[in-house]
Amino acid sequence: MKIGLFFGSFNPIHIGHLIIGNAMVETTDLEELWYVVSPQNPFKKNQSLLHEFDRLDMVTAAINDNPKFRASDIEFNLPKPSYTIDTLTYISDTYPQHTFVLIIGEDNLVQFKNWKNYERILEHFELYVYPRPDAQESELKMYSNVKCIKAPLLEISATYIRTCIKEDKSIRYLVHKEVEEMILSRKYYK
Repeated sequence: MKIGLFFGSFNPIHIGHLIIGNAMVETTDLEELWYVVSPQNPFKKNQSLLHEFDRLDMVTAAINDNPKFRASDIEFNLPKPSYTIDTLTYISDTYPQHTFVLIIGEDNLVQFKNWKNYERILEHFELYVYPRPDAQESELKMYSNVKCIKAPLLEISATYIRTCIKEDKSIRYLVHKEVEEMILSRKYYK
């Protein structure tokens, strides 16, 4: 089975993540997409980051109605911070029957050479890249393992959603209904 791995803090998971995931499984050769909840991104500060299990719960609630999606906590038991190459190596060794593809935004492709062992990732894994607003061009698009996928261009951010919550503004339509209910009932990001 060919599986896309969509890594992220998902703090919180929002409709943009779901639209990108759906575009990947509906317009490419991917049979499944795993949302890999990252406990700690080495490039991001830990401010206002909900506990990893709370974020996993929100991802699970958001994707529950799509059989092609799966929430993954695989990084929870790996050393922190989480480096993509380490997770890819671990997941490939754990599930040798599957082929894994890394899904990243075009903005991350520009920064990709800063990732730990990025050459090994490019050598051993395909990258499916979705468009991001104002992303700079990257020469990595020329690699045979890098495929640019047409998907909606969205400017929804988790930062914006957290700001709305702090300011008591509605997040309706920005997140899945079940995620909105979880955030409000558990008073996340207040």
